[in-house]
Amino acid sequence: QVQLVESGGGSVQPGGSLRLSCAASGTFVGIYDMGWYRQAPGKQRELVATITRGAVTNYADSVRGRFTISRDNAKNTVYLQMNSLKADDTAAYYCNAGFKSRVFGPTLNAWGPGIQVTVSS
Repeated sequence: QVQLVESGGGSVQPGGSLRLSCAASGTFVGIYDMGWYRQAPGKQRELVATITRGAVTNYADSVRGRFTISRDNAKNTVYLQMNSLKADDTAAYYCNAGFKSRVFGPTLNAWGPGIQVTVSS
C-alpha cells in the first residue's frame, strides 16, 4: 500500500504564495498519475491539478496560470506551487496518487489526510 503525506500548508495573505509537497511511501511497484484536490467547507471536493508520470499536466480553470504542479519521480513526490492566492483558494488540500502493488495488478488509488490552506487578510 501507499501512504501519502502532505506538507507546506498554512495561512497567507491574498496575493501571497505557498508550496505544497506530497511524498509517497510504502510498498508499490510504481506511482502513476498524481494530483491535488481541495475541499472548502460546505462544498464538494474538486480537482485542482493533475500530472502524469510523463509530466503532462491538467488544471482547473480557477487555478490555471496561478498554480503549477510538478513532480520528482525519483522521490515519489508531487508539488503544488500556488501563487497569487485568493480567499476562494481557502480549503483543505488533498494529495492523490495512482499506484500498483503488483506489476500485473490493478491500478489503485491513495489519498493523503489533507492539509489546510487559508488565505485571509
